[in-house]
Parts: sequence; structure tokens; C-alpha cells
Amino acid sequence: MKAVVIDNYGSADELHETEIVVPKIAEDEVLVEVKATSVNPIDVKIRQGLRKANFDWQFPVVLGWDLSGIIVQIGSKVADFQVGDAVFARPDTYQDARRGTYAEYAAVKEDKLVLKPENISFEKAAAIPLAGLTAWQVVVDRLKIKAGEKLLVQAGAGGVGMFAIQIAKYLGAYVTTTTSNKNRQLLLDLGADEVIDYHKNKITDLLSDYDAVFDTINAIDEGLAILKTSGRLVTIAGNPSEAQKQGHPSAEFWRLQANGKQLAQLGALVSQDRIKVIIDSTFDLTTEGLRAAHRLSESHHARGKIVIVPGNHDD
Repeated sequence: MKAVVIDNYGSADELHETEIVVPKIAEDEVLVEVKATSVNPIDVKIRQGLRKANFDWQFPVVLGWDLSGIIVQIGSKVADFQVGDAVFARPDTYQDARRGTYAEYAAVKEDKLVLKPENISFEKAAAIPLAGLTAWQVVVDRLKIKAGEKLLVQAGAGGVGMFAIQIAKYLGAYVTTTTSNKNRQLLLDLGADEVIDYHKNKITDLLSDYDAVFDTINAIDEGLAILKTSGRLVTIAGNPSEAQKQGHPSAEFWRLQANGKQLAQLGALVSQDRIKVIIDSTFDLTTEGLRAAHRLSESHHARGKIVIVPGNHDD
């Protein structure tokens, strides 16, 4: 099958198209023909070699953590899915470096799979799993946001930030977020109650007495400074120090856990148009397509998700 891989850590130029063996599925897995995948910041960090300590991989490495597609083969113990089903998923953190989703086919555990609602395109479905689940788990499970609470989402125009704003609004929170002025109206349209231009203002000059902070940019001190004494902070970009935890013991780092049941809840909300999926750009599953997609991700100028398709775009 065709895949885009890296043979060394380094710049986006390391990404290149090649042919690799189609993955063999276990008895609790399915094989999915990938109709779309996406680029996430973790892909860039791994490609640059910044996650060597987390993954003991041999080259070539196939990156990619999201997918949508059609099931073409099922394992002997798979009970809830069948060949031909349209699905989407955030597969397990793979131990095999050749099982990423920048490929024509990918293996996925049954408990990570979700049926794709008919009214969601493959591109939108592939944009949901990693960013959407990260936002869901932080806002719902870790911060436990309740109606009427005040939440700050740092960097609301990113993939995770956009989902977090909408999930928090769905729960009834008052949501403030930070972004550059060019994204202000977009985030207001997604439900943000207050949008702060970080180029012009410091949150510590404008905000106080907040119930919770979702830190996506490693600005932990600033987030803690605006919290109530009983406030909560969760970061996906840093690691709270012992000194920071002394003032707010609930401050914590969170890493996404793949979860099919939660992904199904997200998919239902997207299907009902209660949560919108914002796609910045779509690129082809080619050497040049992935290189361009990674460079866009590195620029931090994408508004929403960067999607990759192996063939014709599904609009």
C-alpha cells in the first residue's frame, strides 16, 4: 500500500511517499481503508525527534493519529462492526511504527471504532478524534465544567481549542478564550463569550476569579493567576511544578486516552450540529502534500484542523 513515512528525524523534508506492507490485523481489530486522516501537533513533534523517549520505534515510521474510512476486513472476535461500515477513530498509541494513519490502510482496535454518521463527511470525521477527544476529556472529565462556571481556553483557534470552546458552551459555561484578532469573529461564532487578543492584552490584566483554565500553550503561571482559590487548571502543553501545585493542588497535565464511547458522543453532537468541525486546509496523501501540511502546522497559523486525503476529496 502507499504510505508517507519518515526514515530519519528532522524537518518536513523527511516525509516521503513509499510502498509498505498492509498491516495484519489481530482478532480484535479491523482493517480500514483510509478515506481521510489529519495532521496534529504531536505528528510534528515526533517527526522532529522530540518524542524519542516516548516511542521506541524503528524506521521507517508512519505518522498519523486520526482516521475515517471504510472497513475492509474484520478480526475473528469483532462483533459490533462489519465489512463496509463507514467509521472513524483515534487508534491506540501504536507500538508498531508502521501502523500510523498516513497510509491507504490502517488497523484499529474494535473498542476505538465509531460508526460515522451519514451527515458527516469523511474529512470532518477524520478531524474529530485526537483534538475532539483531548478537549472532551479535559473539559468534561478533568475540569468537570458545570453550567454557569467561568472557563478560560488558551489559544482557542487551534484544533483542540475550538472543540473545547464548543464543548464548554454545550455544558453551559461562560467561556473566554485568547487568539489573534483575525480569529476573533470565528471564535465568537463558535460560542465564545469573550475573546482576548493576546497581542494587545494580558489575561492577568483583564480576568480574575475564574473557575477553570484549559492551558494549551504552556502558560501555566498566567492561568493560575486568574483562578479562584478553588479553581482548577489542566494543561496539555506543560507540566505543573510542585510550587505551582502548592497554590492549586488540582493543577495537572493530561494526555489523551483513546476512547470509542466518548468519540461516539462527540460524533453525535457534530451530527446534530451542536459542535462544528472547522477545517483549515486539505492536502493529498503525497510527499508534497504531507510536507506542506506539516509546514502549515509548524507555522501555528492554521485555523482549525489540517486534513489529509488519499484520493478524491469527499465534500
